[in-house]
Amino acid sequence: MKHLFGSSLRLVAVALILLISLAGQAQINPTQVISIGRNALYFEDYVLAIQYFNQVIRARPTMAEPYFYRAVAKISLDDYQGAEQDASLAIERNPFIVDAYQVRGVARQNQGKFQEAISDYERGLELMPEDKVMLTNWAVCHTALKHYDQAAKGYERLLRLDPRNDRGYLGMAHNYLQQGDTTAALEAINHSISLSRNNAGAYAMRSEIATRYNHDFQAAVADMDSAILLEPHEAGYFINRAYMRYNLDDYFGAMSDYDYAIKLQPTSLEAHYNRALLRAEVGDYNHAIDDLDFVLKGDPNNFMALYNRAMLYLRIGQYNKAVADYTAILKKYPNFEAGYMARGEAKRRMGDMRGGNADYDHAMAIFRRNKTHVSTFNPAEIEATAAIKKAEQRAATGEQEPETAEEIINRYNTLVTIPADNPVKPEYANHQRGHVQNANVEIEPIAPFMLSYYAPDNLLQQGGSYYMREIDDANDAHLLPARLVLAIGDARLSEQQISERFASIEYYNSLLAQAQPRAIDYFARGLDQLQVKNPAAAIADASLAASLSPNMALAYFLRANARYMQYRLSRSAEVATPTTAADAKVESMLHQREDQATLAATVADLDTVISLSPKNVYAYFDKAVLLTLQGNITGAISCYSQALDIKPDLGEAYYNRGLMYLRMGNKALGVADLSKAGELGILPSYNVLKRMNR
Repeated sequence: MKHLFGSSLRLVAVALILLISLAGQAQINPTQVISIGRNALYFEDYVLAIQYFNQVIRARPTMAEPYFYRAVAKISLDDYQGAEQDASLAIERNPFIVDAYQVRGVARQNQGKFQEAISDYERGLELMPEDKVMLTNWAVCHTALKHYDQAAKGYERLLRLDPRNDRGYLGMAHNYLQQGDTTAALEAINHSISLSRNNAGAYAMRSEIATRYNHDFQAAVADMDSAILLEPHEAGYFINRAYMRYNLDDYFGAMSDYDYAIKLQPTSLEAHYNRALLRAEVGDYNHAIDDLDFVLKGDPNNFMALYNRAMLYLRIGQYNKAVADYTAILKKYPNFEAGYMARGEAKRRMGDMRGGNADYDHAMAIFRRNKTHVSTFNPAEIEATAAIKKAEQRAATGEQEPETAEEIINRYNTLVTIPADNPVKPEYANHQRGHVQNANVEIEPIAPFMLSYYAPDNLLQQGGSYYMREIDDANDAHLLPARLVLAIGDARLSEQQISERFASIEYYNSLLAQAQPRAIDYFARGLDQLQVKNPAAAIADASLAASLSPNMALAYFLRANARYMQYRLSRSAEVATPTTAADAKVESMLHQREDQATLAATVADLDTVISLSPKNVYAYFDKAVLLTLQGNITGAISCYSQALDIKPDLGEAYYNRGLMYLRMGNKALGVADLSKAGELGILPSYNVLKRMNR
């Protein structure tokens, strides 16, 4: 069984309430706003806190404190790159803020920049030599770099300052363990636990030693039980305990632990893979295949998942799928005799005797060439050995190999396939508070901006305050039945609001039948039709408005909105089952052609809006969304960039562009954009950042 041990030593958390003197006054009273932001930090309202610090930064960009506190908020949201940048900006403005070095050090440490983190901790210790948090983290970084003697000196210095520092002893244990001295490590862990029985990491580390070195699974489970009691939301602990229970033949307990780990962390490939192996062992083959499917969606190059799924497909009689999986295996390992034998068997059971015999003959030819009658080639062992060597090399160097573009794309594809139905609720009912990066949200680009009479209820995003000059002009003219706003996506109307819109449609029907038609009247009726989900009628009215007033940018924007809605309805509509496979293919081609035509017409309308209103940032944004649907990712990125040139604080554009970069395998640019989007109040950014971290 494959298993995953969580990190034995956690970084010491950065204190959220820090004694920094606030300087200066401004029009908005920056001291007061920073104080409110600090209150939000204390109550773990990190995203709200960032909005307060943004206000101070806009008003007083030379102040160091708002950058520092914003860095603290970002580090609490696992946005380490953003936290590092903000801490650097704080240090540039005031190099004597001790805690800024600590925050930047922790941000760098979490990114694997251990040497740079050490430099930050050393600078902080120059200013505050007895800071135990920085001294601990300094030693942890030296252990990560295999500077064991330096790390030991750090822990010794820490324990001279504070002999009852339980984390100091735990750090020493980690340092010993990295050198292979389990006896000294256990002694230090036991001393740590004697000083404090509330440190889950101590029990987890002792459990790891009992498992890996002593094979005492009973003791390992007892310690992991203690760790779970202290940190019941740590998915890795349940994965570890499941492995231990498996080795005690407690299959039911192991399965329940894997199930709960997946509830806590639905994206965990380790938990899904391990549960698949356990399900296969107890004969639950179909559910095992479901887990392996999940793993292969997230990591298409996971050979072991592919290998196990091929065997399970063969076992349950899904021969077509077994042949496909064995073909992929044999493409990588063309001398795998048993693979040809298995694929040949699947082909014969499908009735493909010629193909089956050909595979059998191929396998026999390899046997003759190798002068053996028994298969000695095992690709699973080769893959496992390679993985172990890679892990050992990483442990020896203290460094991780950078992810390839393909790995980043695979990770992004994993994000967009996870449903947002995690039954484990976050600590706060308000999902705009606390550690929002832990909420299991569905990852998808933000929808286009739509014309509406109903502003969305969102305190953190700009909501109904998105400014478009044409909307402002229309509202000032008082020619519409209600105030026009921009909303993201389709508005869900109440029964009363729907009744209002149908009454408005009747009014305009009567008006247009009796009076001289005006473009604004067709526009108003078209918008009503859009609100009640009648895109065909909305397109017709928007077209009439544009014909009467060819320079009316809002008419083209409305028609683009309606065509986008038409496209979505077309995609979601159920198509009658054709009578033949040929009919199905023709039907699919026709729908695809119609959808592409709708998207092209929508983009053309937005291009017209841009030609009439070159600074219309929302037309660029919506065009980018449509280009993404057309598969033109580079074009979409260009449009998002043009939108940001016009409106640099459009967080939605940073978010969507960040996702596009990840989709293309560019993690650096994707993370930078998502960090900026989070800073501007786009909450899902922090969840994506956390899930993209290795």
